[in-house]
Order: sequence, then C-alpha cells, then structure tokens
Amino acid sequence: MSDLKHKLRPQIPSINLETCSSEVELFQNKVLRPIIKLQHELIMCCFSNFIAQNKVLLNEYNEEKKKIYLQKLFKTNTVLKTELRSLIIGLFTLEEYKHFLSIKPMVIKRINTIIQNRITSNLLKVEQ
Repeated sequence: MSDLKHKLRPQIPSINLETCSSEVELFQNKVLRPIIKLQHELIMCCFSNFIAQNKVLLNEYNEEKKKIYLQKLFKTNTVLKTELRSLIIGLFTLEEYKHFLSIKPMVIKRINTIIQNRITSNLLKVEQ
C-alpha cells in the first residue's frame, strides 16, 4: 500500500531535497507538497462546498475583501481546517504518519498555510 501511495504523488521538479535545512522542511517538500498537489481539485471542491453550505457570496467580494475573509476563515474555523487537513493526512504512509506524530504541531501549521495559500491564490487567479 505504501508503494501505491508514493506512485500516486506527482513529481515536483522545483523541489531540491538536498537544500532542506530542517526535518520539518524535508517532510514538507518530500511528503506534504506532492500530496497537496495531488489533492488540489479535491481541496478546491471541499472549500467550494463549504462556501456554498454557508451561503457566502465570495464572487461579490473584491480582491481585498476576499483576502480578509479567507484569512479570518482560516484563523477561526477549526472544522474547515480539520476537514482540509484530513484530505492530506489520509494519504500518508504508515511510516510518514508515525513521523508526522513526532513533529505534528509544526506540520499542521505548514499544511494549513499551504492549503490557505493555494485556495487564496486560486480564487484570486480566477477573478483576474
């Protein structure tokens, strides 16, 4: 099963694993970024569903108001953050999960930040 999970992940040519300065950065570049790239469409669908369920009319917001709304949302809505993180953590191998547990707070922060940046840039890119 671990092999299959690794094969599913896209290669990201811009990642240079030799330049990683910390254990968390290595985990981010080796594990998180490929999984998040793989799950991009699902992340965006999950977020769109959240917006629709909460009747947020994001299309009526200007770029600045969208940024402010998204920053506040990711700061305060633990249910959304947990749901989005689970899309990533669910694709860890057993070894990656065990390693994740030892550096969990730092990895969770990185997952949240990467996902928030991806959603924000995707929503603002659509607007332009």
